[in-house]
Amino acid sequence: MTPVMPDPAPHAASVLVELRDAAVKMGQRTLWSGLDLTLRQGEFLAVLGPNGTGKTTLLKVLLGLVPLSDGTVRVKGAPPRRGNPELGYVPQQHAFDRSLPIRGRDLVRFGLDGHRWGMPWGSLPRRRVEAALQAVGAAAYADVPVGLLSGGEQQRLRIAQALLGDPKVLLCDEPLLALDLASQQAVTRLIDERRRQAGTPVVFVTHEINPVLPYVDRILYLVRGRWAIGTPQEILTSERLSDLYGIEVDVLKVRDRYLVMSAEDQLPTEPGAQPHLHHDHQGEAQGHQRGYGDG
Repeated sequence: MTPVMPDPAPHAASVLVELRDAAVKMGQRTLWSGLDLTLRQGEFLAVLGPNGTGKTTLLKVLLGLVPLSDGTVRVKGAPPRRGNPELGYVPQQHAFDRSLPIRGRDLVRFGLDGHRWGMPWGSLPRRRVEAALQAVGAAAYADVPVGLLSGGEQQRLRIAQALLGDPKVLLCDEPLLALDLASQQAVTRLIDERRRQAGTPVVFVTHEINPVLPYVDRILYLVRGRWAIGTPQEILTSERLSDLYGIEVDVLKVRDRYLVMSAEDQLPTEPGAQPHLHHDHQGEAQGHQRGYGDG
C-alpha cells in the first residue's frame, strides 16, 4: 500500500477520531493498511471507493464491531466500544414493509431504549424524541406507519434517531441510496446542519460524491488496499484516481459536477458509481446494520 497523501498533523484538542498505521484483514485479504486518519471537530469526511474495499468496515471499526489487525484507533481518546453513546449512526436506506405497525416516533425512540419494546419512558425522553422529530422536519408524519413513508421521510427519521443521544461523531453509511435527487439534497443538508450547529464531525460513506460535494472538507478514497486522503480538488483528478485504480481513469469537471471515464468503458459517470469499478455487494452493509442493532 502506498498512500497518495499523508494526513496532516492533528491538533489534539480538536481531534475526535484518530487512526494510526491502521489495518484490517479479512482472512488472507487486506482491506486497507497503514491508514493514518484524524477527524476533527466540525469536519465533513466523505469515504469513497468500490464495494468490498472496506468503507463500511471503517465504520464498524469506529463502532467497536471489528478490531484492527494492526495499528491503533481512538474515539475521543479511548478505544472503540460497542454501544458507544458518543457515536450517532445513520444506516443505508432500505424499505420497510408497508404493513409494519411501527410509527415514525417509535423508530426514533429506538435511539433511546435500544429497540426494547414495552419500556416505560417519562416526560424527558418523550421531549427528546419530539425535539428530534422537530429538528429534522418529521413531526408532521411522526404517527404514520414507517412503511407508508417515502424513502426521504424514512431517512429523516433515521437521522433523528442518530441525533437523539447528542452524539459527538456522526457516522453515515450510504444514507443516500435509493433516494431521488431532492431527497438526497434534503438528507445531506440535515446532516450538514448538525455539523455546523453542534460541531459534530461527519464520516459519510457514499458512492456518489456530487450530492455531498458542497459540504465535503476531505475525501478518503479506498481502492484495493490502497488509499488517499485530501480535499476533493486533490483527490478527484485523473492522475490520482488512475494511480489508485491501476488503470487509466479520466476525471472531468462539468460546472460543479465531477464525471469519471475509465479506459475500459468510456461512459461518463459520477465518481464511485461506475459499474466496472464498483461491484454490488450488499452483505457488508447489511451485516453492519445487524451488528450495530445487536451491540
